[in-house]
Amino acid sequence: MTEVLVLVLSVAFLAAMIVAVPILVRRYAHGAPLAALFAPKAVQRIDIVEQVAIDAKRKLVLVRHDDVEHLVMTGGPADIVIESGIGAPANSGEGRAPSTLPLRAPRLLGQAAGER
Repeated sequence: MTEVLVLVLSVAFLAAMIVAVPILVRRYAHGAPLAALFAPKAVQRIDIVEQVAIDAKRKLVLVRHDDVEHLVMTGGPADIVIESGIGAPANSGEGRAPSTLPLRAPRLLGQAAGER
């Protein structure tokens, strides 16, 4: 019984090696050395800071790269950059800095921009 088990396990190991070796050779023989497997990962330069669903299709996404943030709306007929070049807060893990946009009185529905 044990001889049959050893035979089955050795055939399974041999089949796994027959499949694994060509995959590894194909993946790492064309330019990337085998040392690339053990090299340290590159620093991540892009990150999604926050995302909010606007409706069933659209989302507002705050994307940061190299300490600069961009506000992007995705999911509509086209993706739109709402605001670009926002400076990332110094303590990026503890919330956002207050907005410096000017405050305006809200308009009622149906009211024109110049009416009060």
